[in-house]
Amino acid sequence: MHTPKAIVIGAGIAGIATALRLRHKGYAVEVFEANPYTGGKLHAFESGGYRFDAGPSLFTMPQLVDELFQLFGEDPRLHFPYIRKEKVCTYAWDDGTRFTVPSDPVDFIRDAAHTFGVEPEVLKRYLSNSREKYELTAPLFLERSLHRFKSYLDAAVPRALMRMHKLDTSTTLDAVNRRFFQNPKLVQLFNRYATYNGSSPFRTPGIMSMIPHLEMHYGTFLPANGMHDISQSLTRLAERNGVVFRLNEGVDEIIVRKNSACGVRTRTGEHVADRVISNMDVLPTYRKLLSGENQPEAVLARERSGSALIFYWGVRRVFPELDLHNIFFSGDYAAEFDAQFNGTLADDLTVYVNITSKDIPSDAPSGSENWFVMVNAPSDTGQDWEKLRQVAREAILRKLSYNLKADIATLIEMEEVLDPTLIQLRTSSHQGSLYGTSSNSRFAAFLRHPNFSSRIRNLYFCGGSVHPGGGIPLCLHSARIVADQIPTV
Repeated sequence: MHTPKAIVIGAGIAGIATALRLRHKGYAVEVFEANPYTGGKLHAFESGGYRFDAGPSLFTMPQLVDELFQLFGEDPRLHFPYIRKEKVCTYAWDDGTRFTVPSDPVDFIRDAAHTFGVEPEVLKRYLSNSREKYELTAPLFLERSLHRFKSYLDAAVPRALMRMHKLDTSTTLDAVNRRFFQNPKLVQLFNRYATYNGSSPFRTPGIMSMIPHLEMHYGTFLPANGMHDISQSLTRLAERNGVVFRLNEGVDEIIVRKNSACGVRTRTGEHVADRVISNMDVLPTYRKLLSGENQPEAVLARERSGSALIFYWGVRRVFPELDLHNIFFSGDYAAEFDAQFNGTLADDLTVYVNITSKDIPSDAPSGSENWFVMVNAPSDTGQDWEKLRQVAREAILRKLSYNLKADIATLIEMEEVLDPTLIQLRTSSHQGSLYGTSSNSRFAAFLRHPNFSSRIRNLYFCGGSVHPGGGIPLCLHSARIVADQIPTV
């Protein structure tokens, strides 16, 4: 008896999760990956005695990972341990203001009211508004396809549509935050959540103010073995259950016959499948793997999300005032995003510093720390990245040295750099954008590419470049959305 086969292109987190869900549905599953490792952006490396997670550093909604283990009757804690952080993030401004967000919302309201001079009731209303937006939109916008008619038959949809006026889709995230708060630092703190999908708070719609709910309600976490263990523990789960990973074997073409995807072609030949799912960025999927097919030009031409410029530094000192997640804000946020979405970098940059050795001591030598130092960057459209890297490095060192009262440059004993050109090279993310297309539009959610092809049967898409968007939780949602459209064997 023939066992239906599914081929997944790309072993990013969404590709691995899709492979697991389809294996659970009874498919024989093969995953083709051009790199010699699984995980995509969720990769790691070691250098000079320091270990670094190369990509995503924020972990929320761990239940989305846990449920993949539970599908196969396994206890997630036996295979994927993680801790919940008591501190969400530490924020700093050049005037000396410091604020650490506690994981308990009650404590956050108390501490923020004191630090920023705002009434506790105002903060309560804001967080309540954030929660309401999430609860109204998650069942439709995040957890199912926006491009299937049956999605709109769910009972939750009329409720969401009747309350669209509460979603702030016709205004910006910045405008929503200024409507609630007068203190510019508190506005900036909540504006930062636009960067979670590579957008500008001055352009992305106000519905994005639901993002703080995910962080403050569900909490932030850290895998006991680093972020890399998200992808690696799921890879091991997949292998235990018969998923085959073909590493160092990129796909050259998706084979389409009689308007139906029926396999892929790689350097080893033609591989037949009943279903084909691309976890590759949707733009190179069409341009390279489906070059002979009609191209969805309107979707592919949309503005790309922001990218990142990351310095991995081995620092010969411990800074007790820092925690896992740290933000050093720029003095002019609007100028920073204007520069980014005009293809360059501002003079004054907001700097994010992630230090996993705070919780995983083995990630750095004794008396040292592993700093993942990131600034928001434009996608790659041909800029002089050697020059931009140097300019950014100097700006970052100025800000960190000023705020930490130390000459950071003299403490760096090893350095690696990742810029948008390298992100594109290593992950096939077009122009190095981290989240596919940007969300700098009120209709962005509806304009993302769907999780299936409307023209080619048996062809599906998952990952950060398609619905519902980028980031680990949304990529995991995309895997579920794809699997829900494919029948059980």
